Amino acid sequence: MNKAITEGLVFMPPAFATGLGVWSSGDGTPGSDTYAGSGGGAIVPADADFAGCLEVVKSAAVQKVRHMGETPILPGCYLRVTARVKAMSGPLPSVRIAGWPGTGAGATLPGVATFGPETALTGYGEVVTVTAIVGTGNRQGVDMVWNGAIYGHLGLDLTGPAGGVVRIDDIEIEDITGVFLRDMVGYVDVRDYGAIGDGITDDHAAFEAADADAQGRTVLVSDGVYFLGDHTSIQSEVAFAGTVTMPRDKRLVLQRNYDYQTYLDAFGNEEEAFKKAFQALLNFTDHDSLDLGGRRVALTEPCDLQAAEGAKTTFHSRRVIRNGVFEPAEGTSWTPEVVTSQATYSAAQDLTLTAVANAANIKVGSLVEGSGVGREIYVRAVDVAGQTVTLSAPLYDAEGVQTFTFTRFKYLLDFTGFEDMSLLILSDIEFSLQGKANGVILPTAGLAFHFRDTFFSRPADRGITSPGAGCRGMMIDRCQFLSNEQNLDVPDRRTIAFNVNQNDCKIRDNRAVMFKHFAVMGGTGYLIQGNHWFAGDDVPSGIRNAGLIFTRPNLMSTITGNYIDNHGIEWTNEHDATPALGQQFSFGGLTVTGNMFVVKDAADWYRFIMIKPYGPGHYINALSVTDNVFRAFNGYIDRVEGIDTTFADLDHDKHKNVNFRDNVFHGIREEIANPLSVTHTEATPTRIWIAGPYVGLPFGGKCKTVESCLPQGRVADTADNAVYDAPWIDPAYGTGDQFRVVWRADTKGTVRALVRIDNPL
Repeated sequence: MNKAITEGLVFMPPAFATGLGVWSSGDGTPGSDTYAGSGGGAIVPADADFAGCLEVVKSAAVQKVRHMGETPILPGCYLRVTARVKAMSGPLPSVRIAGWPGTGAGATLPGVATFGPETALTGYGEVVTVTAIVGTGNRQGVDMVWNGAIYGHLGLDLTGPAGGVVRIDDIEIEDITGVFLRDMVGYVDVRDYGAIGDGITDDHAAFEAADADAQGRTVLVSDGVYFLGDHTSIQSEVAFAGTVTMPRDKRLVLQRNYDYQTYLDAFGNEEEAFKKAFQALLNFTDHDSLDLGGRRVALTEPCDLQAAEGAKTTFHSRRVIRNGVFEPAEGTSWTPEVVTSQATYSAAQDLTLTAVANAANIKVGSLVEGSGVGREIYVRAVDVAGQTVTLSAPLYDAEGVQTFTFTRFKYLLDFTGFEDMSLLILSDIEFSLQGKANGVILPTAGLAFHFRDTFFSRPADRGITSPGAGCRGMMIDRCQFLSNEQNLDVPDRRTIAFNVNQNDCKIRDNRAVMFKHFAVMGGTGYLIQGNHWFAGDDVPSGIRNAGLIFTRPNLMSTITGNYIDNHGIEWTNEHDATPALGQQFSFGGLTVTGNMFVVKDAADWYRFIMIKPYGPGHYINALSVTDNVFRAFNGYIDRVEGIDTTFADLDHDKHKNVNFRDNVFHGIREEIANPLSVTHTEATPTRIWIAGPYVGLPFGGKCKTVESCLPQGRVADTADNAVYDAPWIDPAYGTGDQFRVVWRADTKGTVRALVRIDNPL
């Protein structure tokens, strides 16, 4: 590219023969002496080597020859100044290309080189050629780097002894930019705008100047390491041959190339590139998503996303991270931190541990374990000065003083530094955890995190952890959770795919393989649909853990269309500081519809659905289990439901609105229904018929209600005469698991009844 051609710029000074009034013996600035006015130079119209030339008598220590015309100095434009000289007589001087750099205000640009390499004249009549290159970029081969100059007065210097006579051919200035840039039509180079690329000098102003001048061209970051000491935003296309380095709290925003690959080119390190790209994602609105481009990002330590952003502790705009792989690098950064500490717990402050010893060592996001502590309780906040720890949920039986264990697992992506973060989507990502690290730990508060089409492969402990309220409204769609414990028997497993503490989550179309638990869910309002979670079945008559665990009694949730394989449902109230029934709702609000329950080689006592009250007085208040298939392979199990009475039984006198019907049973000894259709026959006439108990009623319930009772065929008296009287019914007779059919007189025959364990609506 030649700007004399493309932009009509004039670089070449006039020949000496046209007049010496434009040639200065000073700097060339307006008012300086000219060779026409002060003497010391003369035109030689005919010279054997030069034709017309300037003859100068050297009278100063540095004899200057400067063109008084303002030669433009442009970013990205490089000029070669050439002079041919020969000594005629007297002392032999040295010669060099030189010039005066001018700023936009007409002042001298300070701190830059004003001359090129010097060549000594060693004989008379011998033609010597000297050259130098001037331009704005600090490039190899550029002799005078004039970044900040607008124009220059160019020429040469004669140095050395005075008194000699030298002839100078017409000085040439030519645009040689093409020597430096491969394609000046498409690129502007940051070095042309003053970037140094030494990793120390702050080059951010040069980057933004190049971007401002690009006007549709690509900003080229040529070889080097460029320190950017302040926020830098580039709106143009950008290409990195070199790399950049920045302080943690400064942002690089690439508005036209916002993708992980470009940040990797920029920073040359996978981990730093992701952090800087995430930082930019939260700080400008031209892009809503970070595309990892299918790249694998190896992390040497848990990625603290809030520290990577550097300033915000809250964020509530939709953002997406997608299409890549995160994995842990080798090292000790993934070892869990375990702290034991004595603390006091009171149900009156059910989310707080007080008088916590060494509170400073306890990390937010730590799993809390101890006597009377339910599953998946985490540290939500720590007040070191006040020696308190805020918990994600209450403890069911931990009143008083005890020693607790706090285990902080290490996660590839750690959001706990955010006080409140919402609307982040992680899509089409694999967390390749390799049994060393864990997937994602959520912020302590937030709304509507969304995981979709994502793999959590072989977590060391957890796939997704919510240590507080950051899981409110969370969605997990079409994800796979692949355990690192597939070679272990069920009792030896300890990993959990995910937990939630808050309400309104949607768990849809996921697959979880051989975890201790698929999910521990501590809130209400859940839609659980189309998932497949299974625990394996290699141990005959072996233990089968619950796959789905609810820790609140009143759920307002649906479980629909799932494939539940050797990994059933457990329903507790373990996240309650006063688990005995008080003013709260009891177990209810759950709908289980259209699921496939499968178990293989299980012990007879295995149950697909288990209710475990952690305190007395509870009962079932609105439960619907309908249109499901229950199947046992390689042996029978006794029944599909039960109550774990480790802490307490249910109060069977209080059940309400329980619908357990229209299900299919295969390999199950006792088919369950509520209402249950039963028959009772009395072969010998008697006035009071006592029917039951019936094992087909769910959860060991009583014959609480008899909805109907009709003769099945002929009913006769002692004389074998047909009886047309209607009996009256006495439900919950005796210990409650029977009912009486009371006639006017002694009667024999058969009745069919619909029996319930509850009071229906």
